[in-house]
Amino acid sequence: MMTFSKVGEYVSAEPFRPFRLKMASGQMFDIRHPEMILVGKSSVKVYTKTKPDSPNEHWHDVSLMLMESIEPIDSLATAGV
Repeated sequence: MMTFSKVGEYVSAEPFRPFRLKMASGQMFDIRHPEMILVGKSSVKVYTKTKPDSPNEHWHDVSLMLMESIEPIDSLATAGV
């Protein structure tokens, strides 16, 4: 389980570094800008858009209890993920 303060550390980091949320279901959310996520006490809202020119956008309600890990995206690139 992730805490809101741990997620908040990533969101408010100066300078901001993109990060990935990994869920217990296997779903992943890449947060590339701090405005893509709203952090609450027990859940977060994550913004996704499928294509740059597409009007399809969606806010996902994500439970902190179902988050398995959070990690910087740049460290994944160097690991070959």
